[in-house]
Amino acid sequence: MRRFLRPGHDPVRERLKRDLFQFNKTVEHGFPHQPSALGYSPFFRLMAIGTRSGAIKLYGAPGVEFMGLHEENNTVMQIHFIPDQCQLVTLLDDNSLHLWSLKQHKGASELREEHRFTLKGPPGSPPSATQVTAVLPHSSGEVLYLGTESGNIFVVELPSFRVLEDRTITPEAVLQWIPEDNCNRRSCELVEALREHPKNPDQILIGYSRGLIVLWDLQNNKATHHFLGSQQLENLYWQRDGSKFISCHYDGSYTQWPVSSDNRQSEPLENTVPYGPFPCKAISKIYWQTTKNGLPYIIFQGGMPRASYGDRHSISVIHGSQQTAFDFTSRVIDFFVIFSSDPAAEFEDPSALVVLVEEELVVIDLKSTGWPAVHPPYLASLHCSAITCSHHVSNIPLKLWERIISAGSKQNIHYSSMPWPIDGGTNIAPDPPQRDLLLTGHEDGTVRFWDASGVCLHLLYKLSTVRVFLTDADPNDNMNTLGEDEWPPLRKVGTFDPYSDDPRLGIQKIYLCKYSGYLAVAGTAGQVLVMELNDEDAEHVVDHAEADLLQDQEGYRWKGHEKLKTRDGPVRFEAGFQPFVLVQCHPPAVVTSLALHSEWRLVAFGTSHGFGLFDHQQKRLVFVKCTLHPSDQLALEGPLSRVKSLKKSLRQSFRRIRRSRVSSRKRRGGGGNTSEVQEANARFDQDALQEMELAPVQRKIEARSAEDSFTGFVRTLYFADTFLRDSSRHCPSLWAGTNGGTVYAFCLRVPPAERRMDEPVRAEQAKEIQLMHRAPVVGILVLDGRSTPLPEPLEVAHDLSKSPDMQGSHQLLVVSEEQFKVFTLPKVSSKLKLKLTALEGCRVRKVTVANFGSCKTDDYSENDLAVLTNLGDIQIISLPFLKLQIRYPCIRKEDVSGIASCVFTKYGQGFYLISPSEFERFSLSTKWLVEPRCIVDVPEVTSNNHVHNKSGTENAARKSSPGDCGEDERKSGRLMEHALLNDEKVLKEIQSTLEGSR
Repeated sequence: MRRFLRPGHDPVRERLKRDLFQFNKTVEHGFPHQPSALGYSPFFRLMAIGTRSGAIKLYGAPGVEFMGLHEENNTVMQIHFIPDQCQLVTLLDDNSLHLWSLKQHKGASELREEHRFTLKGPPGSPPSATQVTAVLPHSSGEVLYLGTESGNIFVVELPSFRVLEDRTITPEAVLQWIPEDNCNRRSCELVEALREHPKNPDQILIGYSRGLIVLWDLQNNKATHHFLGSQQLENLYWQRDGSKFISCHYDGSYTQWPVSSDNRQSEPLENTVPYGPFPCKAISKIYWQTTKNGLPYIIFQGGMPRASYGDRHSISVIHGSQQTAFDFTSRVIDFFVIFSSDPAAEFEDPSALVVLVEEELVVIDLKSTGWPAVHPPYLASLHCSAITCSHHVSNIPLKLWERIISAGSKQNIHYSSMPWPIDGGTNIAPDPPQRDLLLTGHEDGTVRFWDASGVCLHLLYKLSTVRVFLTDADPNDNMNTLGEDEWPPLRKVGTFDPYSDDPRLGIQKIYLCKYSGYLAVAGTAGQVLVMELNDEDAEHVVDHAEADLLQDQEGYRWKGHEKLKTRDGPVRFEAGFQPFVLVQCHPPAVVTSLALHSEWRLVAFGTSHGFGLFDHQQKRLVFVKCTLHPSDQLALEGPLSRVKSLKKSLRQSFRRIRRSRVSSRKRRGGGGNTSEVQEANARFDQDALQEMELAPVQRKIEARSAEDSFTGFVRTLYFADTFLRDSSRHCPSLWAGTNGGTVYAFCLRVPPAERRMDEPVRAEQAKEIQLMHRAPVVGILVLDGRSTPLPEPLEVAHDLSKSPDMQGSHQLLVVSEEQFKVFTLPKVSSKLKLKLTALEGCRVRKVTVANFGSCKTDDYSENDLAVLTNLGDIQIISLPFLKLQIRYPCIRKEDVSGIASCVFTKYGQGFYLISPSEFERFSLSTKWLVEPRCIVDVPEVTSNNHVHNKSGTENAARKSSPGDCGEDERKSGRLMEHALLNDEKVLKEIQSTLEGSR
């Protein structure tokens, strides 16, 4: 009767669960997906990036990150920082303006949206009348100037977003100050640019699309100068002293204009087409920066000859005789130049060029010879080649960490050594408690090593497997070599390269042993490379071995891609991880599972046809096992040519339905009247259908057929030193789980160290377990006598783990997509199970053992299973009793790629791709939490302007209508009033004032 009783509520366990488990999405690593806008504050040295999905992200010094999200999820078109204030304004594609502020909360700064506003025209006016095209925050910090498609320039008060209608600059007002023979009404349509005079804040430069430029006096509401350009205007830029400005145009030219006190109409000083005389693309933005040596830096976007270079995304830098057109592999979104922001400085002296392109951020050092790129500490282009797999390693030993960094530093010699120029704010987060690595495999055959210890995901080292194979591209080719007389002087920059020489190079599985420095990497064409870390460049022959997984089968023919051709003779490798042996699977199918045991010097690999074991010390194949079922014809077609037959799929579905009906009728019994049986069957089917409709989740696990495709697909491999043959002797073993619910166990005989090179490793199959429901096996784990997972190879030898308990009986945990099942060893008798699919209606996609420590005490921690399902939920299940502890929604169930990319860490954290270029980091632990914690110091308000701004804000709040944002201000006003009336000091002052007035 005990199994029918509901377990009682255990308050001690519930309290302990609160100390152990907590779900948080902490930080987004990588490069923002689909960036659309860029902003920069020279005062705070902060950069802002907006995206098409309405996200806004602020970056400063490494570790200083803020994120906000517009509720509308519209594209961010422009970002403008309010001068000298911790505020910025964003313009969205729905024509709404949003004011954001950095506020201090609980000792750290937070990005908050303060107000939102949409410019509205008079009733009946067309949308173009108020469609904002240009935004200018005034240096006073009190107002915004908004240029529109209609040519009107509206003045909006900050922070209330109240339109100051009496200060609107209309086209009619502008035309009054311009001779009629020079322009007409259409000359003042569409405001393209607004720029404040660098020396006189009462003057702004207005640029109209058709080429008219006007210098407007804000105090006297009149045009003091006008300039007539012959080409369509793109942008404007003031020189530092205010004596000249530069305009850039649609025809690929830029023009210098003098601003003299004598002439109201000025003629251009010089018109330049840098890449003429042939038709050129538009120059959309330009900087003219002065230097101490007298030669200016001219930096502009575009301007390339249309016919030959119209498809290039370039930014050109000209400094005296030096000229380079930086060529980017994706579209340029925007750029800015970092220069001296001190108003008293006579020259700008630019130091860095920061370019936001569609797929990466590129920073160019303008101080160093040759203008090299700067290695970014964050905003890494994770998807420079598409990510194909991930692998996380926690708590890296210091020696290995330093060797990886040393190998990476030798690769980065072509980068600039200048400090990161965007260094605003202060990172106040505690130092990471340990060193963590995130390894990503890529489509182009590279593996990238990322420092995942803290908030910034920083590239440490890049490994390429291409040199082992013969490909169409020579790895020694230099894409950046230029001929001496080549024009335009293009130079490729950036790391984003979405094109792969050969899709077969793609990395599918990675396994790193942090104690020995051995690395195993497996790819799309059945290649398995075993590598070791070498601190010096080396040239050696890579040994080859063949693993024929179909050796005992007849009548099978591989229809997929061919294997990669390897290089003959010695191959030169850079310092770092260098391959010393290659195992090639036949057929050359995708490697689906990989395991490495560095203490035994063994590597196991599996494909859709079977699995094998390789001794990488003797460089000898130990054995192969074919898991292919006679009906697994699809497994022979390969991933690059697989077209699943709809007819076959439907036929299998109908067979399954028919079998389930027949088996259910057999269970109900065959005796009795035929009509009664038929009537009972019909009634049963109807009841079952109603039950399915009412409770679709509460369904039974249906056994799968052995005829289902890909049953031989090897999903998981696991090494364990456990009791396999009898309970008196333990031995090394290899476990393999397949897509058809089969578990194979092989007993291994590994010679002792002194005879390791003389005697071969031997293997013998000891067990074969077939799960009744035939669900794919996604995880295998052995628990020792203390019900603790066995330690990693060499972990005990390095005194980082207790020795496993070999006295008590061991247990085997087999995790399938649909259930968890515990078996006793060595008898392999069922002991305990948890049917996840039957109860929850979900399937297991990822599972790992994680250690959870208490946030209240350092003395308690426990091992649990972290499980990700196909619904995007994360469940924590206790060991060894398989009790569900807690469930968190993490990933949308529609986000199939996000679920497939998820990787757990050893200490209860995880990563998954929220876009091709971004990892979302989450934590399940209360103790291990990596999140940005930073502060931006706001300067004290001392100037009269700022004091006036504060009082103006309060007045505006009082005058604003209830529909704007007056409700919040009225609430804050009531709270302030209540606080003042409850302050004794204030009451005494009021009383003394009243007595004095009497």
